[in-house]
Amino acid sequence: MTTVQAYVDFAVRETRGVSPAYERLALAVSRDEELLALLDTLPPAKRQPNLLFGVVRWLGGPVDDPAAFRDYLLSHWQVIEPQVRVRATQTNEVGRCAVLLPVLAALPQPLALLEVGASAGLNLYPDRYAYRYGDHQIGSGEPVLECAASGLEPPVRVPQVVWRAGLDLNPLDVTDPDDVSWLDALIWPEHAHRRTRLRAAAAVAAADPPLLVRGDLVDDLPALAARAPAGATLVVFHTSVLYQVPPPRREAFVQLVSELPGHWIANEAPTVLPYDGLPDPPSDALHNVVALDGRPLAWARGHGQAMTWFG
Repeated sequence: MTTVQAYVDFAVRETRGVSPAYERLALAVSRDEELLALLDTLPPAKRQPNLLFGVVRWLGGPVDDPAAFRDYLLSHWQVIEPQVRVRATQTNEVGRCAVLLPVLAALPQPLALLEVGASAGLNLYPDRYAYRYGDHQIGSGEPVLECAASGLEPPVRVPQVVWRAGLDLNPLDVTDPDDVSWLDALIWPEHAHRRTRLRAAAAVAAADPPLLVRGDLVDDLPALAARAPAGATLVVFHTSVLYQVPPPRREAFVQLVSELPGHWIANEAPTVLPYDGLPDPPSDALHNVVALDGRPLAWARGHGQAMTWFG
């Protein structure tokens, strides 16, 4: 995919109707030859809109006006470029727990959770949050995660988690203000509710920090999985992570995780982790596929705000 196509796709399929500011920015960048030339000096994985916009927000630059954003980018590129090169889109969106919960709750309890691409590990606490599927509420914690779900009988209780661990090339620390500020910068400008959720989830994690291991999703996964306690169902899961992994490593990971004991939950775009015989998605907006042990079960929006169950 070219840089132009990436920014148009981000505008039309991800941000349209969800973040007007980022839709405007992405479309403006897609038409600006000078900005595109700058971006094309970066490695392909570093040209993505979420990363660029997040870095500009983190540095205090403007993202609500395309002209001001353009001026800032051109005048501050020497500061922006090194940050784009060293940072990654580690969006730790706890709303995604709402699309994982129906699968987690149906597995043999208790659970030992291992998240690949865990960022700060906020998605390792599905048992500590509360959920609302329409009029149906589950759990009593904070934050309350809302999800518009269709074709689904919501679970009646949260899962029982007895062990939680995360694997990441660059794990983030929820007790480090700089790390939390980066997570905040990755949240889209208009999404105050997601910032509130981030703060509430960070407080949960900071009170009982998870085991986060710096490592590779292929080389270091077996050793970490072996640390899960006996008597608990091991669940390896990941959400919107594999698009950052080169296809050969992605294939090696799929082979490896398929052979581990326990279960594997994936929540990834179908272009990243393809499946045969998928039904049509609910709309043209970008949807992930929630799958258990390689079997697709549901379409899910990227921040967990909606899911359509077909499994």
